Amino acid sequence: MEAAASKDLCDVFLRKICAIPNGSKINECLQCGTCSASCPTATAMEYSPREVIAALRARMLERVLKSNTVWLCSSCYSCTVRCPAGIPFTDVMYELKRLGVKYGLYPKGTTNAVMAQAFVASVDRYGRNHEPELIRNYYLRTNPLRFLSQVILGLRLLSRGRMRLRPHRIKGREELRKMMAAIEENASP
Repeated sequence: MEAAASKDLCDVFLRKICAIPNGSKINECLQCGTCSASCPTATAMEYSPREVIAALRARMLERVLKSNTVWLCSSCYSCTVRCPAGIPFTDVMYELKRLGVKYGLYPKGTTNAVMAQAFVASVDRYGRNHEPELIRNYYLRTNPLRFLSQVILGLRLLSRGRMRLRPHRIKGREELRKMMAAIEENASP
């Protein structure tokens, strides 16, 4: 991605972050490290949560998106809850994931974005996740032969009532789709 496009993407991202509740507090980060100390997966990340904030403020968005960091966020909200500046860091990570998928900026050779896309498609279709479809779509796009190795596990889960063959569709799916479309429309740059 060229520098001008990267700068534009950074501007889009910062506008989106500032639009979420308390998102503008990203500019008030003290760099105290509480978020990183609270994060259960920080040691496995290329950039700790504190480093992500610093990189974003330095307009190094592409570096963060191409790292494993956003995909390792466990969404536990510890960073958000403990942040003395009140930065909604978990929401920042979700926005980074959305941007990474949308613009194809994620670590090459990984399948995290494919899993995220399969999950969103399943939720969009049924209003909740349908595991068999999620796994099928994921493996068909990443490693179709590996799907066969999951069949035995799937059959065991089905036989024990731990997984449903037919998807459970929530009531009000059409209203959910309309709400999500309105959110996407308002979130567009």
